[in-house]
Amino acid sequence: MDLADRIDAFRETLEEWLLGLYHGMISHPAYEKIEKEAEDAEDAFILACFPDAFGIPSPVSYYTAELLPYLEDEFEAWERRLWDRGTYLERKGQQYHF
Repeated sequence: MDLADRIDAFRETLEEWLLGLYHGMISHPAYEKIEKEAEDAEDAFILACFPDAFGIPSPVSYYTAELLPYLEDEFEAWERRLWDRGTYLERKGQQYHF
C-alpha cells in the first residue's frame, strides 16, 4: 500500500465520518421535528373530522363519515396514539425541552 492509497483510504474514512456527524447533529433532529409536526397536523385534521370519537358532538361528523373508509388505518393508529400520549402541551413541551 503506497502513500496515494493510504491518502485515499483516509479521505474516504474522513468523508464517511463527516457525513455521519452532519446527519447526527443537523439532519436527524430536523427530520424528527418535521415528522412530529406532520403527525400533529394529521392529528388536528382527524380530530376536526371525527370529534365524536372523543365525545365532542359536531354536525360535521355526518359529512365526514364518508371519509372513514379511506382513513380507516390512520384512524385506528390516531386513536391509539391520542389515548397513549399525555396532553398536547406535554408533547409540545418535549419538542422544546420544557
